Amino acid sequence: MTENNRGYEVGTESALYKIVLILHILVAIIGIGTVFLNGLYGAESKKRPGPGGLAISQANYRVSMIAENFIYAILVLGLVLVWLSDGQWAFSQIWVWLSIVLFVISLGVSHAVLLPRVRRMNALGEELAAGGPPPAGAPAGPPPQVAMMEALGKQVGAASGVLHLMTLALLYLMVFKPGA
Repeated sequence: MTENNRGYEVGTESALYKIVLILHILVAIIGIGTVFLNGLYGAESKKRPGPGGLAISQANYRVSMIAENFIYAILVLGLVLVWLSDGQWAFSQIWVWLSIVLFVISLGVSHAVLLPRVRRMNALGEELAAGGPPPAGAPAGPPPQVAMMEALGKQVGAASGVLHLMTLALLYLMVFKPGA
């Protein structure tokens, strides 16, 4: 442990480092833990067609948007930990820079693939809930929104699977620190 130019103790054994590490782990638990089981909410929503299922899906989306802020904090606090480590960790170490790359890719998958499809599924659910019974003379069978939601649901499942694998890769990097 050493003191920086402001007189604060730094290094991985300092109290400040350990407090930030606790916060880093806590926001990871809250952020990723909140969204990791979203597929279960999706399955429960699917079991309840109509307003009940829509309510589950909308509530899950709102909670996930709150969790997103905690997920961003994971990266910020991780960067602070590298800075506070007093050189024990460096951005040039494989586990550090690869973690940042995987994290950014995960955010890209989430924002470019997952979230737009979930928003669209919620909008389709709202259309179905607002539509009421089919008009007289309408063709038999489910409304077109149902097929669209099924297709989107498969894409959401695939994106979620990729994000789960990214989470496992990030955990591996955090625990084993290859290249440290």
